[in-house]
Amino acid sequence: MTSTGPCETSTAGKKCARLFYLDLSQGRIYAIDRNGSNREVIVTDCHLPDGIAIDVEAGHIYWTNMGVPSLDDGSIERADLDGKNRKVIVPVGVTHTPKQIHLDRENGKLYWCDREGMRVMRSNLDGSVVEILIKTGEGAKDAHDQTKWCVGITLDQACGHIYWTQKGPDNAGLGRIYRANIDIPKGEKADRRSDIEVWLDKLPEPIDLELDVESRVLYWTDRGDPPLGNTVNRLSIDAQANARTPEIVFTHLMEGIGIALDAPGNMMFMTDLAGSVYAARLDGSQKSVLQVAQGNLSGIAYAELPSKER
Repeated sequence: MTSTGPCETSTAGKKCARLFYLDLSQGRIYAIDRNGSNREVIVTDCHLPDGIAIDVEAGHIYWTNMGVPSLDDGSIERADLDGKNRKVIVPVGVTHTPKQIHLDRENGKLYWCDREGMRVMRSNLDGSVVEILIKTGEGAKDAHDQTKWCVGITLDQACGHIYWTQKGPDNAGLGRIYRANIDIPKGEKADRRSDIEVWLDKLPEPIDLELDVESRVLYWTDRGDPPLGNTVNRLSIDAQANARTPEIVFTHLMEGIGIALDAPGNMMFMTDLAGSVYAARLDGSQKSVLQVAQGNLSGIAYAELPSKER
């Protein structure tokens, strides 16, 4: 463990603001303070971890293991905030290549995207009652079509919508963000839904999504080449179709992946495959680098923990 200073107090007062992020190359989960100090190894021996969510109230970390796509050995795990009591909750064979994960604690659900599985899925918090909500393809041929790959995910509970990305091939300009109702319309199926909308298209390679619930602004990372790619973008989810022009608020990511928001604190945090953790205001100003050359980083989550957790 590397300790360089006290836990930084969050905007909420006597709470410890922490970032949890995933390292694909080492198969680890790390935690740092929001200023980059106090780095700890929380979990080791993860199988290509990609998405992460924190349930502060229950004291749990959830993360997805992509596994090796050709082996169809992805899974989802849960552990305590200190890495103890680790448990596989969605075992191998249930989900193919799970990517970003979203926690809906109020309704007791986990949502995630399954890349080569070409699905949007959910389960109970204990991994039971796994459901397929969206299905974009089936079989090996479809699985090679990257326009069918589901990657990033978030929910707009106020309007009952789910948003997800389908990244498309590298730098092809075929990436899309989709929107649909959270639940499948009555009488319809995951692969034949009438409520799916292409919310935004012609994107380089959209990856992870986060929603600022109060301002109703969607943020996402994009892995494509500059000037539009390797960026963080944002756009109001209430924008009309003819006015959906993304605003680029952060540039010069090196294969950008994860994004997490501290909306009340006016901050966002990002990771990239080159191994950096970045911080900036929500408008992209006051940029800083919190970690450098830390492997191949994927998902990131922000949490405000009770001081006793530190």
